[in-house]
Amino acid sequence: MDLAELTGAPIYTPKAANCEFEHIGLVEGNTFEIEDMIVRILETPGHTPEHISYVVSDTSRGPDPAAVFCGDALFVGDVGRPDLFPGKARELASMLYDSLHKKLLSLPDSCEVYPAHGEGSLCGRAMGAKRSSTIGYERKYNYALQIPDREGFIENLTTNMPPAPDHFSRCTEINRKGPTKLKEIPPLKEISPEEFFKFAGREDTAILDSRHYESFGGEHVPGSWCIDLRGNFATYAGWLLPPDKQILLVSDNEEDARKSAVWMHRVGLDSIVGFLVGEMFAWVTAGFRASHVPQLSIPELYEWVRSKKPPLVLDVRASSEFESFHIEHAVNIPVQELRERYRELDPEAEYAVICSTGHRSGMGCSILKKHGFFRVNNAAGGMTGYNAAGFGPECPMCALSWAGNAGRKEVEIFQKMK
Repeated sequence: MDLAELTGAPIYTPKAANCEFEHIGLVEGNTFEIEDMIVRILETPGHTPEHISYVVSDTSRGPDPAAVFCGDALFVGDVGRPDLFPGKARELASMLYDSLHKKLLSLPDSCEVYPAHGEGSLCGRAMGAKRSSTIGYERKYNYALQIPDREGFIENLTTNMPPAPDHFSRCTEINRKGPTKLKEIPPLKEISPEEFFKFAGREDTAILDSRHYESFGGEHVPGSWCIDLRGNFATYAGWLLPPDKQILLVSDNEEDARKSAVWMHRVGLDSIVGFLVGEMFAWVTAGFRASHVPQLSIPELYEWVRSKKPPLVLDVRASSEFESFHIEHAVNIPVQELRERYRELDPEAEYAVICSTGHRSGMGCSILKKHGFFRVNNAAGGMTGYNAAGFGPECPMCALSWAGNAGRKEVEIFQKMK
């Protein structure tokens, strides 16, 4: 909307979306031109009821479709999830089946595919890392397009999906009404430690620490959320942070603070007050209390869980990740569920929190700390490090590799050093 206001360019949206801002509504068969390109609209509902795709022909070379910008209908190696609208998953999955088989797969095999998301997005289940593909390649190798019948497709697309982030429904409404314009968002304030301390004690504020989880572990403002800017930041910020709170930022530097704010605006979190000037060094040298989360190396964790007084291993990965392999006796509570399910845990127990790399376990540790759990440790490196150290499932290749034995050797050395 800001770009349209600056340039005078029209905004094209699906007519069925009933957007409240000024726009041109598009339906099946509409076309518009950009220099030598003709853009034709395909209605491709399924991920959302009003979803459309843009089929582009380059008339300087020929009339055939050269590319399709297919949004969240078709991804590289995956298709859009239809379960984001409560009670409509099967209906939308059926619509998506038709959108794929009757429309997108009717395009030439040579037509290039440009989806809206890639690997790591929760808008699908198994997206590839490539940014683009072709209709022919997806027709041949995309798992969802190999399911021949409608009922099988619906069953596959409505079971074992990763949980949908809370902010998806909020962002759908923001997209319909129009986001807050950038000029209407107050500038990010530089907040001194003294002023930050006053804000931090209020009920209507939330503190977000976007530094690396190990920096957070070293020292952080008590009560902070730990969501690493280098992880899947926007998704988890939108998912975990309360949208009705004013947000205070702690970052490594001003650039990271401003980057964090931009990403939060993109998921509808606009009430960002400002950032701590001077970072945590300024906070501790001003004499304010800091909290800590000990970081466990993988060999330390391996030795500890086999000791006479092991910690409770809390695995905050998704259930599907946990089921593929986990540490014996570990308890699985996905990090987004931990906001409520922390009540199932004993606040007096000692915990080693683990995920795949350390980012989500850092979030998990911050959630537990916020609710009065003080014996909390983060497993740095996560299950990725656990497997790399040779503590995961044995396989012939691992047994032959240096990594397959390195972890156990390191534990032996560690024990001798003690």
